[in-house]
Amino acid sequence: MGKIIIRAAVPADLPILKEFEQGIIATERPLNACLKSEHICYYDIGALIAGDKSSVVVAEEDGVLVGSGYGRIKESKAHLRHDFHCYLGFMYVAPSHRGRGVNQLVIQQLIKWGKLQGMQDFYLEAYADNSSAIKAYEKLGFKTSLVEMKLSQ
Repeated sequence: MGKIIIRAAVPADLPILKEFEQGIIATERPLNACLKSEHICYYDIGALIAGDKSSVVVAEEDGVLVGSGYGRIKESKAHLRHDFHCYLGFMYVAPSHRGRGVNQLVIQQLIKWGKLQGMQDFYLEAYADNSSAIKAYEKLGFKTSLVEMKLSQ
């Protein structure tokens, strides 16, 4: 096993990043019965890579992509003290590399980027039934701040 390197994503990474996105969706389908059954996409990864208000990073080991994430500067709700915050998403780690701290490295890099953009507040989302993701985020200091509730009849 080589050293994990965190670097900025480039357009040449898009084919693998699109596979990662489908991995995220496959993991989340059992957690959300409202997701469409056909092929769907969550992100415009190319636009996130090219954007000046976003940063996509990848985790790489021996030239192979093994993880990803993005940070995006978003306008905060008017009732909050901060005008802008950094939203984190697209967290994926290849099954072969889970439990090795890859997600932590990705998030730490994105927080570093967000702070360079002047951000102090960082948000992310996880499904309530995804206890492993929640546990991983809590290890980094994230706390539950709002629970979305849904009724489907």
